[in-house]
Amino acid sequence: MPADIAYESGDVTRKYSTKSREQIESFIEEVLRKELKTYEDYINKLNGEIMEFVQLKNLSESISQNLSDGFKTQVNIGGNFFMSAKVPDSSKIMVNVGLNHYVEFTIDEAIKFCDFKVKSLQNEADVIREKSIETRAHIKLALLCIAEKENLLKADT
Repeated sequence: MPADIAYESGDVTRKYSTKSREQIESFIEEVLRKELKTYEDYINKLNGEIMEFVQLKNLSESISQNLSDGFKTQVNIGGNFFMSAKVPDSSKIMVNVGLNHYVEFTIDEAIKFCDFKVKSLQNEADVIREKSIETRAHIKLALLCIAEKENLLKADT
């Protein structure tokens, strides 16, 4: 990043008009586009987590409505080898609450936790989307500045 283009905590110093085209393009590529990619990757990660909790909620609801007396299933034990398993009591499940820490919940508690977690992740994703929109706006502003400089140079000749 060129040292004379300031960029701190998401705020772009709007002194593009004194910078050369190459400096602005460099700033767009080296800072803004990388930041935008980081935001998009993080949003995709959050969306994946949201989908996992929605699936867990749906599974929990299905268990509470249809499988209250237990069920049979197959568990992948690694290398696509499956083992039959019987769950005699499906009133409680273990849920990964983060950092690979598991908590035993009743089905109703698990559903409430999933609702809370989905809402929390959606709020976090909304904040990141706003930052992404702001970064896109900065990119457009910089590109408009370049276009305006090009028009001014053509008008002078």
